Amino acid sequence: MSNQNLREPTINITPEEYKKLSQQRTPKPKAARNIPRAFLVGGLICAIGQIIINFFLASGLSRNDASSAATAVLIFIGALLTGLGVYDDIGKWAGAGSIVPVTGFANSIVSPALEFKREGYVMGVGAKLFTIAGPILVYGIATSIAVGLIYYVLRF
Repeated sequence: MSNQNLREPTINITPEEYKKLSQQRTPKPKAARNIPRAFLVGGLICAIGQIIINFFLASGLSRNDASSAATAVLIFIGALLTGLGVYDDIGKWAGAGSIVPVTGFANSIVSPALEFKREGYVMGVGAKLFTIAGPILVYGIATSIAVGLIYYVLRF
């Protein structure tokens, strides 16, 4: 493309003026509102997790097994709510309170998969399902192998 087809800019603004305008237009963070919301929702998710752990403990599972089962249930609930379109609304209202717990991890895995569902189950859902989870799984597995080897070597 030649430069003769380009027109001159119609707005003349200096970098200082642009910086001033962008600072005026940038939304200010509302920490006084966002922090309590994040605390409430994050705390509610943790309280639900504790209720699930207590249920599994009452069912006869050990504490370790009950915690693992509760984590799986919370991931399922997060994925289900994402699929139903509810978790995004929770995330908009609560911010980090919904992202930090394990339910936020489930949301971050399921969201891209749902977005690309129209491309098919293999190239859409299957491929996008591991867009976020893939690196986490790879580094998690690699780290666990490294820690296991270090433990094995230092144990002797």
